Amino acid sequence: MPRSEGTDSSKALTVIAFVLAITALYFGRKVFIPLALALVFSFLLTPLVSFLERLHFRRVPASITVLAVALALFGLLTWAVAGQVVDTMDHLSDYKDNLDAKIESLHESKAGGLTKATATIHELNKELESAQAREAVPGKPVRPVPVQVTPPASTLVQDLGNMLGPLTGPLETVLIAIIFTIFMLVKREDLRNRVIRLAGRGQLTLMTQALDDAERRLSRYLLLQFVVNAAYGLIFGATLSLIGVPHPFLWGLLSGLLRFVPYVGTFLGAAMPVALAIAVFPGWRQAAIAFAVFLALELTISNVVEPMLYGAHTGISSLAILVTTVFWATLWGPVGLILSTPLTVCLVVLGRHVPHLNFLVVVLGDEPGLPPEQRFYQRLLATDEEEATRIAEAYLKDHSVEHFYEAVLIPALKLAEQDYRTGTLEEHMRLFILRTCSELIEEMEERLGQAEGAEVNRKEAFPPGRGAASPTSIAVMPANSGPDQLVAIMLAQLLRHSGDFACRIQPGEPQQMMEEFSRQPANLVLVSCIVQFGLSATRSLCRNLKAANPETQIIAGLWNMEGGPDAARERLGATVPGFVTTSLSEALNAVRHQIESSETPLAQGQGAV
Repeated sequence: MPRSEGTDSSKALTVIAFVLAITALYFGRKVFIPLALALVFSFLLTPLVSFLERLHFRRVPASITVLAVALALFGLLTWAVAGQVVDTMDHLSDYKDNLDAKIESLHESKAGGLTKATATIHELNKELESAQAREAVPGKPVRPVPVQVTPPASTLVQDLGNMLGPLTGPLETVLIAIIFTIFMLVKREDLRNRVIRLAGRGQLTLMTQALDDAERRLSRYLLLQFVVNAAYGLIFGATLSLIGVPHPFLWGLLSGLLRFVPYVGTFLGAAMPVALAIAVFPGWRQAAIAFAVFLALELTISNVVEPMLYGAHTGISSLAILVTTVFWATLWGPVGLILSTPLTVCLVVLGRHVPHLNFLVVVLGDEPGLPPEQRFYQRLLATDEEEATRIAEAYLKDHSVEHFYEAVLIPALKLAEQDYRTGTLEEHMRLFILRTCSELIEEMEERLGQAEGAEVNRKEAFPPGRGAASPTSIAVMPANSGPDQLVAIMLAQLLRHSGDFACRIQPGEPQQMMEEFSRQPANLVLVSCIVQFGLSATRSLCRNLKAANPETQIIAGLWNMEGGPDAARERLGATVPGFVTTSLSEALNAVRHQIESSETPLAQGQGAV
């Protein structure tokens, strides 16, 4: 009970801390927004400052020089964009006739019924207004004439204040961000050491790795995003220039810059030049070309380029990007839109390295919520054979059948057997899982057959029935029915398709299994066992096999046992000679080693029990 109360209080404290953090970020945004901007700028500019330092610049001059050059470039771009925007606005009146003609054509194309209905409603409204006027009282007082008070003429200082008033907030934020950036560039090692001391008590290595990983991921992401957006703006601007849209440099630059704003910015960057093309040209062809180019570029970058680049470098899922974009935009407005992805990258990196923040990786990261074996087993529990098969096929695209058996299918069978033995999995569900896995193993025959090729001749060298006359004849024995039997089928299947004949002994009573083994003698036996549930049967089989034929080499597979082969040998007991493993691939390697050098004792003691 005290433990439960402690857990509940810890969860409550976590929720309270989360709410307080969000409250502080909102009400302290005048400080936190410049701080976040300075953090991003410092990540971008640190490589340039380091480059100047390698050229024997001192830290302070190098930082000021890099920041001054960056601000100068930003100012020049802003001036150029502002000039072209003003020029575009000045020429809007020139496009009035063209716009009126297109609006008139749209009016003419409207459905006649809708136009008549609208006109009828207007006429009814006029009649109602006139009726109300006729019913008015004859002695109604005359409506007073409104008096307009004209303020005195403003001074130059007042005009300047009115003009700069809306810009006071953004200019203040930029100024504070510049000051923070200078201090972060100059004192970056000191700040890093203070963060490590504050958050990494007793975890010096962990926090150092976290900060290095955060810097590397964020810098790489920002660089890749800059390259992709610059290429997008260049291609889009060049296309606008070819079709004759005025100021293509302006629209290409704006479209590239607005792509830094997730989701919304892309459409805003394309809407303005398309609207201008509609206003400038008499037809619709140029606007349609501009929109088609935007659509092709966006589909290519969003579905091919960005998943290939960003997916490997940010570690954030697409849903998390959408949610965090809305979160930061709600919290900090337009600046939050731009900073949402970099800030989320920092949170995910911290979650990877700080154990108490690991939940951030689960919530925001692009890694699957469950590992493949658990996803496969979970779909089987839901009796969703199709989804389980898709998980298997997706895994097999990048891995071999042997690896699929070892990393997915055997662990899933082990999970099922654990749940069955503890009473959480019913008998009919266990049978369903075993049947589905058995069918999947049968489907692997075709996949393995495609890679068999040159091994056919070697298989024919050890045909069924040769038994002990072969250099190495193999028997595969399950310790129990169910999962152990399925693993035995996997082993026999893999051995057969690698060119080695292996007979498979059916599970049953120990005496029946030994009688069947005596009819198919083998000098190498593989015993399959899902650990914890078949240890006694495995010990009994190994003793009986050794008593029946002392020359028989025994490989005991205690699949996926925690602690590895050492723990498996200890659990199995020291009285049974042979080779013990917990890995399917290791068991197959031991078989191949024995086949290649049948005169050498197996494992030379390292796997001996």
